[in-house]
Amino acid sequence: MWFLQFVFLGGPYVSLALASANTTVYFKEQFIDGVSWKERWVQSKYKTDYGKFKLTSGTFYGDVQKDKGIQTRGDSKYFATSSRFKPFSNEEKTLVIQYTVKHERKIDCGGGYVKLYPSTLDQEYMSGESQYYIMFGPDICGRKIVHVILHYQGENYSVKKEIRCKDDSYTHLYTLILRPNQTYEVKVDNVKTESGNLEEDFDFLVPKKIKDPAVVKPEDWDDRKKIDDPKDIKPEGEWTPHQIDNPNYKGVWIHPQIDNLHYSPDFNIFKYNDIGVIGLDLWQVRSGTIFDNFLITDDERFAEEFGNLTWGKTKDPEKKMKEKMNESQKQKIRGEDRKRAEQQKQWQSRKEKKEKEYKGGPGKGKSGEDRAKSKRHKKTEL
Repeated sequence: MWFLQFVFLGGPYVSLALASANTTVYFKEQFIDGVSWKERWVQSKYKTDYGKFKLTSGTFYGDVQKDKGIQTRGDSKYFATSSRFKPFSNEEKTLVIQYTVKHERKIDCGGGYVKLYPSTLDQEYMSGESQYYIMFGPDICGRKIVHVILHYQGENYSVKKEIRCKDDSYTHLYTLILRPNQTYEVKVDNVKTESGNLEEDFDFLVPKKIKDPAVVKPEDWDDRKKIDDPKDIKPEGEWTPHQIDNPNYKGVWIHPQIDNLHYSPDFNIFKYNDIGVIGLDLWQVRSGTIFDNFLITDDERFAEEFGNLTWGKTKDPEKKMKEKMNESQKQKIRGEDRKRAEQQKQWQSRKEKKEKEYKGGPGKGKSGEDRAKSKRHKKTEL
């Protein structure tokens, strides 16, 4: 059964959203209650020169109120802020992390990812060294990827697949889903971008199978598919012998595998017992990124609907506003070009007029040399 339900966060009702009776929303932040967001987010003091966050909808948006988020301010800076919620475990539950990112200044090198921390995190001293459970989101610096990094038994492991992120200046929705069946899914703009099995796509565990150390490739195994034609006679000059099928070709030799005695399955790779803080711990060369619509829940469908009701409602108006701004800027540039062209035309006209006046003055009709002689003659007479 589905019904409309208010989701409560930090005092006021924040939003009206679609949820089921079994949906649990652990954290939700939309920054629509003004400066009160500062009461929920803690700026780290680990560094004295951190960049700042400012509440804004940016220079273009779909809805000036709904699109308000916290924007990084200060180029070539580290940024560190976090928000706490009631700790929970995702044991035997799906975990969904979702938020929007808008690189308004079209970032050239910097992060746009979030981190989930245990509740033991000291928020005032959160740093890049702080232990986290999950790191997820876009990172642009040469490569343009979506990070999926999971903490497991004291180490951080990154997904082995390369997941491409968006690199334009519009708002985009990023979603990570971890399921109890040890699978994961990454969505960008509510569309599945990548998915797989945690054990297969991360190096958490040693492999189930290994090459049999007792077996080696036979010396007489011929894996050459083509060989030089022995009947082809070398002519004078440069020569490349003709190739023929190898009659002794046995195919590619595959090393036999055996069970890895050191392998031990773990059916709780996805599980984290004390999730209690979400944070932004970033470095950006060019700031201006806006973060908004944070959601942590156990309901995939609710997350999708929440994305449609937030990002989905404002993405098209945002694009239209940006296109109008771009067209206005183009018209301004064209107007300035026309103005410069007119000024150049007027300058050229004045120049030509002065030249005509000069030619039509005393000594008209004489060449430059004649006029010079005339001046010398007058001086001599004096």
